[in-house]
Amino acid sequence: MNQGQAVEVLETIHELYPRNFDVTDKKMELFIPQLKKMDYKGVMRKLSDFATKHPYPPTLAEIAVYPPQKNEALEKMRRWEEEAKQVPEETKQAFRKKLNQLIEAKQHDS
Repeated sequence: MNQGQAVEVLETIHELYPRNFDVTDKKMELFIPQLKKMDYKGVMRKLSDFATKHPYPPTLAEIAVYPPQKNEALEKMRRWEEEAKQVPEETKQAFRKKLNQLIEAKQHDS
């Protein structure tokens, strides 16, 4: 979410709860950096749902929706799979043979 959207969320809360939620400089200073980490559409959807059920203004935790985080491990695995597709079959077979020999040698050592 950007700065303008974060301000819009706070103004919407004020419009929904004019007696209980004032948009002060202090609230903007504290809430805007937190709101900017969130997903605007998700927060507005949650705020709308919240307002239909509660007569009091929400906390940020009650309306928080964060964008999904990128799974770096999954991305790395996908890259490895793509790289593995480029390795010739003969190389893979030679690797398997060497690995099996190593495993057998280690079993006999123990």
